[in-house]
Amino acid sequence: MLSRHLPLTLSLALTVLIIWSGIAPFARDVWIAEITPVLLVFGGLAWLYPRFRFSNTAYLLMAVWLFWHTVGGHYTFAHVPFDWFNRLIGSERNQFDRIGHFSVGFYAYAMTEWLLRTRRCGFVPAILFGLFLIMAVAAGYEILEWLFAVYYGGEAGIEFLGAQGDAWDAQKDMAADTLGAIAALMLYAWIRPDRRHTGA
Repeated sequence: MLSRHLPLTLSLALTVLIIWSGIAPFARDVWIAEITPVLLVFGGLAWLYPRFRFSNTAYLLMAVWLFWHTVGGHYTFAHVPFDWFNRLIGSERNQFDRIGHFSVGFYAYAMTEWLLRTRRCGFVPAILFGLFLIMAVAAGYEILEWLFAVYYGGEAGIEFLGAQGDAWDAQKDMAADTLGAIAALMLYAWIRPDRRHTGA
């Protein structure tokens, strides 16, 4: 029963989280900029659901970024209370943002699943397309972050950029996206939901 209703459960939980995130966020303009991609992806998945149902593993993986980014939008990524983890790994930087980028890579799993289950291509091209798609999205998002920071300037631009004083932040973010995609694709190769055609 839970397996069958997992997408709906995740959707309801995300809706509640989005509402919470919009209540007195750290910076309203940054929240709008951060929540917009969440709403676009969430809306796209809701539209696609009657037409193509991903496996539950794919929905769980995609939900990680949606939830993570929504929390980051409320606090701004540099100010999410994540000190316990930063201390654990001995980092002076708030790593909430970097983990969020890693979770972007999880969407490679869903893309590969869609390509294979709809028989658009073979296994190797699907895996490569999933990887390269995430790398392209990662680069595109860093460009959008830069344009937003230049347009708004001031504190809002700095908070949205989230570099936290790291000159190599954009490159490290893209690397985190790519590593997340590689991890998700390794999981996909192990599970192979295209062969099962179930909710697993």
